[in-house]
Amino acid sequence: MRITQNYLEQLELNQLSELAKFVVEENFNHHCDEDIATILSFNLDILNTYYEELSYFEDSKTFVSKDERGNFYGSIRLIKWNYKIQLPIQKLFNINLLEIIKLKSISSVWHIGRFATSKNNSDRFLFKKLMMYAIAPICTYNNSIGFAECDNKLLRAMNLMGIQTETLGNSITYLGSETIPISIEKEGVIDFFNANYDLLDANYLDQLKRNQLYNETY
Repeated sequence: MRITQNYLEQLELNQLSELAKFVVEENFNHHCDEDIATILSFNLDILNTYYEELSYFEDSKTFVSKDERGNFYGSIRLIKWNYKIQLPIQKLFNINLLEIIKLKSISSVWHIGRFATSKNNSDRFLFKKLMMYAIAPICTYNNSIGFAECDNKLLRAMNLMGIQTETLGNSITYLGSETIPISIEKEGVIDFFNANYDLLDANYLDQLKRNQLYNETY
């Protein structure tokens, strides 16, 4: 039996190509009936995912779960938006995030992406762990909001778990699945966050709290 680690590890730059391959493979494995080898766009999707994540690397944190052999079992990526880079939700859906932020008086913006889990995953808490690492800044920072492009099956699972979101537009097909643009605010996830608080690494929480204090002071 393959054993997954009970914590999430932060991705290093030299692992980006491995992440891109894992994310694309698992998206197609979960949502497409075709053999991956027959999907013409497969290698190009991996390459595009790699270069996109490379462009975001300095402004992001990617967390992964691995088995004892070092194989990825789960991933999620979080970007703190600097208002300069173009986020995936802007590229794919042409959504004006600045209008939303201004309307809601938001002070910090996060983008959640590259959520993927292996079909062979044996960690029954993995889904919740990945979600917790993604929403922790939204629940920790004042006046925060998260944006994401979410697979429709994943969105249904999130809603069943008590994670409430707002749909921002019509769906498109992306990496083999129906994908929907959403926003996430503290009010919609705080109950889930409080119920699963023990799944977060204490060092990660301390870092978020220090960053929040710094932002409030300066």
